[in-house]
Amino acid sequence: MRWCGSGSVWRAGALLALLLPLWELGCWGLISASGASGTQNQAQHTAGGPGELLRRHKRSWVWNQFFVLEEYTGEEPLYVGKLHSDVDKGDGKVKYVLSGEGSTSIFTIDENTGDIHATKRLDREEQAYYTLQAQAVDRLTNIPVEPRSEFVVKVQDINDNEPKFLDGPYMAGVPEMSALGTTVVQVAATDADDPTYGNSARVVYSIISGQPYFSVDPKTGVVRTALPNMDREVKDQYVLVIQAKDMVGQMGGLSGTTSVTVTLTDVNDNPPRFSRKNYQYMVPESLPVASVVARVKALDNDIGPNAEMEYRIMEDGPGVFNITTDEDTQEGIIILQKPLDFESKNSFNLRIEATNRNIDPAFVHLGSFSDTTSVKVTVEDVNEPPVFSTQLSKMVVSEDARVGISIGRVSAHDPDSSNSAIRYSIDRNTDLERFFNVDALSGVISTAKPLDREVNSVHNLTILAMENDPTQVGKGFAVITVLDINDNPPVFAIEYETLLCENASPGQVIQTISAVDKDEPPSGHRFYFALPLSVAGNSNFTLRDNKDNTASIVTKRGGFRRREQVLYRLPVLIVDSGSPALSSTNTLSVSVCDCDSDGVAQSCGAVAYTLPAGLSTGALVAILGCIITLLVMVLLIVSMRRRKKEPLILEEERDVRENIVRYDDEGGGEEDTEAFDMVALRNLNVIRDPKVRRDVTPDTPTFFPYPRSSSSLPVYKTLPDNVVFREFIWDRLKDADVDPSAPPYDSLQTYAFEGNGSVAESLSSLESLSTDSEQNYDYLSNWGPRFKKLADLYGDGKSVNVL
Repeated sequence: MRWCGSGSVWRAGALLALLLPLWELGCWGLISASGASGTQNQAQHTAGGPGELLRRHKRSWVWNQFFVLEEYTGEEPLYVGKLHSDVDKGDGKVKYVLSGEGSTSIFTIDENTGDIHATKRLDREEQAYYTLQAQAVDRLTNIPVEPRSEFVVKVQDINDNEPKFLDGPYMAGVPEMSALGTTVVQVAATDADDPTYGNSARVVYSIISGQPYFSVDPKTGVVRTALPNMDREVKDQYVLVIQAKDMVGQMGGLSGTTSVTVTLTDVNDNPPRFSRKNYQYMVPESLPVASVVARVKALDNDIGPNAEMEYRIMEDGPGVFNITTDEDTQEGIIILQKPLDFESKNSFNLRIEATNRNIDPAFVHLGSFSDTTSVKVTVEDVNEPPVFSTQLSKMVVSEDARVGISIGRVSAHDPDSSNSAIRYSIDRNTDLERFFNVDALSGVISTAKPLDREVNSVHNLTILAMENDPTQVGKGFAVITVLDINDNPPVFAIEYETLLCENASPGQVIQTISAVDKDEPPSGHRFYFALPLSVAGNSNFTLRDNKDNTASIVTKRGGFRRREQVLYRLPVLIVDSGSPALSSTNTLSVSVCDCDSDGVAQSCGAVAYTLPAGLSTGALVAILGCIITLLVMVLLIVSMRRRKKEPLILEEERDVRENIVRYDDEGGGEEDTEAFDMVALRNLNVIRDPKVRRDVTPDTPTFFPYPRSSSSLPVYKTLPDNVVFREFIWDRLKDADVDPSAPPYDSLQTYAFEGNGSVAESLSSLESLSTDSEQNYDYLSNWGPRFKKLADLYGDGKSVNVL
């Protein structure tokens, strides 16, 4: 008994020899499970070759894999294999059952013969194998006659998928001037076919476009340079087309392509070069320091950091000029470092060198990576302002110097070749009080007013020097220091407030005084203190000079009483050490105070005596109550007046609002006889009594004069059409102007007047409101076809009431 699997692959004669081992593995021996032993049947994989099939063992299903070609395109179901059991005697009592993956949708089994077929096309790339279970059961009872056995149907691959570059297209870069065979990038293609079977997934690479510059390794897909020393400055980008073909590149294999964009990256293989060997520039000698004199640029075919360069001045320029690099444009910027002077030097010949900042040692053999050029800077003469020989002049003068005394002299000259005469003056913004003068021709500075060092000890003057051209003004500075003399006497350092306790004892120091002096002698201040002769013998106080620019006030006695004397005034004489010495007498006020036991003043000044009579507490309370009552009455009166004024204001506001007329309402149509007076529109000959407006002069001339009386008013029906409308508007305009109830401002007047030119007069039904009589419309039939509809409605001799 055996279970054999076969299919179209084994029936292909050309592949018979290749698939013979699979055939041998696809036939299985089936051993019946019957016998007295009753042991359990067991499925076991065949381990050996064909010789193993001749040896029977006591076991049930012996199975292996079935193979089915993918993408089968036949019309009939594809035969997979056959299932047979030793129990099946061919009498139809055994039924074969198939279960597992795709057992109902893809695979079917003939329950009588055990033949297995595939009913759908299989794709190995979607599912490579299917696991199924086979079982033989009794047809009548459905009781298994053999244990369930499991087998695998493996989908055999064919070459139905082309290689694909999943990471393509590729972008790569390689330095220019690279050697032959430099690796650029590695490409990789994948094939969805089975790599373990045949050559369907074995890929080889080739280059379709990009030769002779690049090559690709057929096996690894590594792209390399095929030419040495490719120059980015000639061509910086290449687009390669790489092909991957399966079946090891043989005929009939499938292929896929991808693009590889190779960019040559820059290296520093080009030196900088000046486009010109000589440059000439002209600058005025008045050019300010730190100004740009010129720009020069050396060109470099490289890019990025490889084109960065540095400039330096080699000859004739260092010290006067400097050159820096503009990092954005890589230009050399020549900057003036010192003032130019046409009279001393009118031209400079500079030698400028440009050097690459980042030199690659691998390309040093190509030559020097620097270049030089000559720059001639010519200085133009300009009319310069006068120049002071000393920009800052320092002078001193005594504060007691008489007016007109010379202090010093300033000097300036014209730097131009014309050497014009110079005139001097003082910028009065620096000498507002005009303490000094300067001689216009000689430049001698002298005093113009008495000086006071204590008011201003230093004067900073700006001296102006001018030549014939008033626009050329030179400036110099003079610092005049005023020297001190002893012209201020010493005085008290502060305003002293001296307190004297009533219980002070004789010899007690009650105050220490010091002095100040506005003068500043070179050796410092030394003050002497004393009491004037007039008070030197007083019996109350004495003075002790401490020899350190201070003095102490000492009591001569005790028993001071405020009731006797509240305040004592003590004159103090202070003398300085100047030459000549100056002195002043200062008065020290001493107040007698009541002090506690520690000598702290409690109260000073005159003693307060108790009044013999005064107001009682009740009287004070009564006065306070009266004041409060008066305040309350005043507040009530003010409040009542405000309340009386409020209604008047509100009433005035209400009157204003009631006089506002609103015109934004719409009429009710022809049936609305309440909102507007329609009679005025129907009767054009109504004569109104003219009334004089209160705000308009009646005799004010208009474009057309108003009629003076009712007898002069025109009868509209007797006038031509154009005159009818004009007279009607004039009349309404006059009525509006002379109407005292009209608003005293321009307003829009609407005149709903239709005219009298028609035979039927106005077609408006407004006219019907003035009468209740019936009207005859028979004449409408004579007006032609346009009025036929109206004639049908209102004609035929019938009278119609217009509502």
